[in-house]
Amino acid sequence: MPVPSAAVIRLDAATVLLQWASGGMLFCWYTTRRREVGLGYGWLLRGVYGLMAAGAVVTGLRYGRVPVREVSSALVALTALAGLASSVRRKRAGVSGQQAEHDRRTEAIAAQTGIERNKQTENGSSGGPEFDPRWDLAVPLVGLIGLVAAGMAAGGNDVVAVSRTLVGAAFLGAISDAMLLGHWYLVQPGLPRRLLNELVSSLVYLWPFEVAVMLLPTGMISVIKGTVDDGWNGTLGWMWLACTITTIALVIVTQLALRERYYSAVMAATGLLYLAILTSFGMDLVARAVLAA
Repeated sequence: MPVPSAAVIRLDAATVLLQWASGGMLFCWYTTRRREVGLGYGWLLRGVYGLMAAGAVVTGLRYGRVPVREVSSALVALTALAGLASSVRRKRAGVSGQQAEHDRRTEAIAAQTGIERNKQTENGSSGGPEFDPRWDLAVPLVGLIGLVAAGMAAGGNDVVAVSRTLVGAAFLGAISDAMLLGHWYLVQPGLPRRLLNELVSSLVYLWPFEVAVMLLPTGMISVIKGTVDDGWNGTLGWMWLACTITTIALVIVTQLALRERYYSAVMAATGLLYLAILTSFGMDLVARAVLAA
């Protein structure tokens, strides 16, 4: 006989928003630490994820409070937006790696054509200190406290619930940032492809953990077998399985696409990541919603 799943885990929007914000900022730091992507990319991510964390505070206070999570969400929002303000204030210092790449390309063009152009390091920077990307790392560290609290408050086995919360945060953050970075190549065409490859490789390493934590008992195996009632005669269990297989396939195909030398490969990879975001949310949120039914 199917058993109710209410005791397994409780899913709420405040936790999802904090997961997304913390995971997104973790991989924002993972990319910005290279000091090669333009300032606007960091501005975009800090603004978006800062607002998501603020939304987590409002949602948590309105629908089922977890005090530690709400305080953590507020600090995540403040830290992300403070980092944004600091980066904007220091924008004239530029980004060292981006400037160095510009100078390298300028020298190569000059050597081939004989046309001399000014270097950014001499004329495009104020010489002041640039934004420290370690500020971005502080955001997920603050969010970690709230995510652990949210997992422990969700009910069921604490280890399983916290593991699903943390792994889900990393997975959703990595795939969102990979899609956004893929679009950033339209803004900064000379950006090394290595940065996008790193994010996609992170997804390759993360998806087995994402699948594993959702299979931990009581998990999606029980839903597919009918031991846990999903309320839809098992349909949601099979939907989760389809989303999981599709997400894995899309991540692998994206990695293969990036092996092509042509610039169009980056745009193709970005399109595939668009689809992967949709299926990855099904992979994570459908499972947790079913187990909370």
